[in-house]
Amino acid sequence: MGLQRGLSQFDLTSIIVGAIVGADIYIASALTAGLVGPFSIVLWVVAGLFAVTIAMVFAYCSYYVPRVGGPFAYVSEAFDDFYGFLAGWSMWVAELLALPVFAIAFTNYLQTLVPLTPAAGVTVRAAFVVSLTLVNIVGVRAAGRLNDVLTLIKLFPLLLLIIAGFGVFILRPEMFIGNYTPLLPLGLENISHALVLIFWAYAGFEMGTLPAGEVQDPQKAIPRAITSGILIVALFYLSTNFVLFGLVNWTILEQSTVPLVTAGTILFGSIGALIMTVGALFSVAGSDESGMLGSARLAYAMAIDGLFPRAFAKVHPRYGTPYVVLIVQGVLAFVLSNIGNLSGLISFAVLNLALSFLLTCFSLIVLRSDRATNLRGQHILPLAGIAICLFLLFSTTTFDKVAGALVVLAGIPVYLYYSPKTDIRHLKSLFLSEEAMLLRRLEVKEMYLANALNLIRRALRWAQG
Repeated sequence: MGLQRGLSQFDLTSIIVGAIVGADIYIASALTAGLVGPFSIVLWVVAGLFAVTIAMVFAYCSYYVPRVGGPFAYVSEAFDDFYGFLAGWSMWVAELLALPVFAIAFTNYLQTLVPLTPAAGVTVRAAFVVSLTLVNIVGVRAAGRLNDVLTLIKLFPLLLLIIAGFGVFILRPEMFIGNYTPLLPLGLENISHALVLIFWAYAGFEMGTLPAGEVQDPQKAIPRAITSGILIVALFYLSTNFVLFGLVNWTILEQSTVPLVTAGTILFGSIGALIMTVGALFSVAGSDESGMLGSARLAYAMAIDGLFPRAFAKVHPRYGTPYVVLIVQGVLAFVLSNIGNLSGLISFAVLNLALSFLLTCFSLIVLRSDRATNLRGQHILPLAGIAICLFLLFSTTTFDKVAGALVVLAGIPVYLYYSPKTDIRHLKSLFLSEEAMLLRRLEVKEMYLANALNLIRRALRWAQG
C-alpha cells in the first residue's frame, strides 16, 4: 500500500537545507583565505551555482529512479551494476573522508578552550569518533523541544556574527573596504583549488534528494525545492563569509584553524570567542553524527545488493542499526584523523564526489524521457553537470588524482568478489520500502538550519492565530 500523503515543497526544501548545512562553514573559510584572499566570497557564489546544477541532475534522476541508494541506484539503472558500484563506491569513500575532517575540526576548536598536547589531541579525536559511533549504533536522536534547543545553540553564534558584523559594516565601512582591498591579492593561480574546497561545503544535496513518489506534484516541487534550498544555503554561507572577511584580514585568516572564533573575538572579545567555540563544537559533532549515519546507509544499501561484505548488512538486534559498518567507519575515521590534514582530506573527498556525480550526470542522459515534458532543462543540465565534474576532477592535486585512481582500482576486486553473491532480499525489501525511506528522509528535516525553518513556520502559524 502506498503512502497516503506526500511531502510538500516546503518539506522537501527543509530536507535539502538540512542535508547541506552543517559545520562546513566553521572549516572552509580559513582554508581558502590563503589561496585567494577575500576573493573567496565570489567563489562561494560560483560553487553554489555548481551545486544547484548537479543537485537538479540528482532530482531528475530520483524522478526516473525512485529508489534509495542515490548514485548507486541511478547509475545501475542506466548502465549496469558495475558502473553503479563505482558510483556508490566513490560516494562512500567521499562521505567516509568527511568523518575525520570533523574530528580534526572538533579538536582544533576545543583547543581554544583547553590547551591540548599532541597526545591529548589524539585522545580527543578517539573519544569524538567513539562517542558518535556509539550514538549512531544506539540510534539516539534529539527530538521535539530538545532538538529545537540544539538548533538554536548551533545557529545562534552564526546569526549573532552576521547581525553584529553587518552592524559594524554600517558603522565602519572603511574597515570592511580595507580588508577587501585588494580583492584578489594572490592572483588567479589558486582559484580552481579554492573552488574545490568551497564546493565541499555545498555537498550533501546528494543525500537530500527524494524518490519522486513521496513528493506532491514532483515535476514542479522537486526543481523548485532544490533551487530554493540551495539559495537559502548560499545566502547563509555568503552572509557569514562576507562578515568574516570584512572583520578579519585574509592574512590573519589563513593562519587560523578557528576562523570564526577569531571573528567572534574581534566583535565581542573573550565572550565572543567562547560563544563561537561552543557553537562550533555542537555543530561539528552534529554534522559528523549525521554524516556517519548517511555513509553507513549507503554501505548498507550496497551490502544488501550483494556488492559489499555481507557483514555490512548486519543490524543490531536491539537497536536496529547497521552496527558493523558503523564500527568499521569509526576505526577508519580515527586513523585518517591522525594522518591526514583538513585541506588534503577535503580535496580528496571532492575528487571522489566528482567521479560519482559525473557518472550520475551520464546516467540522466540515458534515463531521461521526452515524455516528461515538465522536467525543464533535462537535456542541458547533465551536459553542464559533466563539465562541472570534469573541472572539479581536473582542479584537484596530482596526488589526489593518483590516489583517486588507486581507490577506484581497489574497488574493482571488491566488486568482482562480491558481485556474484545473491542480494539479501528480505533486508532489501524492508530497506527500500516507501515507509522506511520516508522515515529516513524526515530525520534530515531536524538537522541544523532546516529545523530553524520549521521553527519559523510554526511561529508564523502561531502568530496568525
